[in-house]
Amino acid sequence: MPQVEANGITIEYESTGEGEPLLLIMGLAGQLTDWSDDFVGEFVQRGFRVIRHDNRDAGLSTEFDWPTPTRAAIARAMLRRKPVAAGYTVDDMATDAAGLLDALDIDAAHVVGMSMGGMIAQSLAINHAHKVRSLTSVMSNTGDRKNGGVNKRVLMKLARAKPPTKETAAEDGTEMYSLWAGSSWDRAEHLATARRAVERSYRPAGVERQTAAIAASADRTPGLRNVTAPTLVVHGLEDKLVMPSGGVATANAVPGSRLLMFPDMGHDIPRTRHTEIADAILANTERGSVPVGV
Repeated sequence: MPQVEANGITIEYESTGEGEPLLLIMGLAGQLTDWSDDFVGEFVQRGFRVIRHDNRDAGLSTEFDWPTPTRAAIARAMLRRKPVAAGYTVDDMATDAAGLLDALDIDAAHVVGMSMGGMIAQSLAINHAHKVRSLTSVMSNTGDRKNGGVNKRVLMKLARAKPPTKETAAEDGTEMYSLWAGSSWDRAEHLATARRAVERSYRPAGVERQTAAIAASADRTPGLRNVTAPTLVVHGLEDKLVMPSGGVATANAVPGSRLLMFPDMGHDIPRTRHTEIADAILANTERGSVPVGV
């Protein structure tokens, strides 16, 4: 896969299809390959050029080396709604995405982000508004530390979880994922994807740094109130990693946004909802076919 130099780092990316550019931003610990080919195909078939990339500290993009807070420390900070110290924030990752678009000579793109990727997409729409034609935030939150938090039982299990090894990472990660996946989640499919991801890149310290970056990031609510890009918010009612209140708060913050919630969706994009979600994103992009913002 190709790479570009942007915002002082190396970014691994993949571009599929032709047409209006659509940038997919993956979440915490995810790699560009975690976007399923079927989901990407939904947009390629609709005439988009789909761009996926590895965020910093994930996949094959630049890996950092600053020391991270412990999981327990991050969990305590989340429970107390306090920030933590980190070497970068979600805003820096949004600047990476803007730099990727610049490196590809793309003036503006439709942007879709899931989970942490939704946070990055929101920051991109706030701080680089001219780069965003439309915004879709999937199973994410505003960073206000009041809405869209982790279910407390899940948070405590995360804090107490033993670090995996490369040999057990796919199985352990899939078992942990079952705590917040929805009733339409496919365990076998997830495990197969996880095994491929571990073989491609295994960076447990990068996951900790990305987690710290989320916990160190500021509330985006004030900035979201000024977003002019057509915005769609998608969330699952069974989500226990980012509770549904995060989606509601995001939709409430962005003027004119649309909220779409699914009763059988947790913190995942189930195959059974691919077409319906893609249709909703397409409808949102049609509202933003001309670059907006300043």
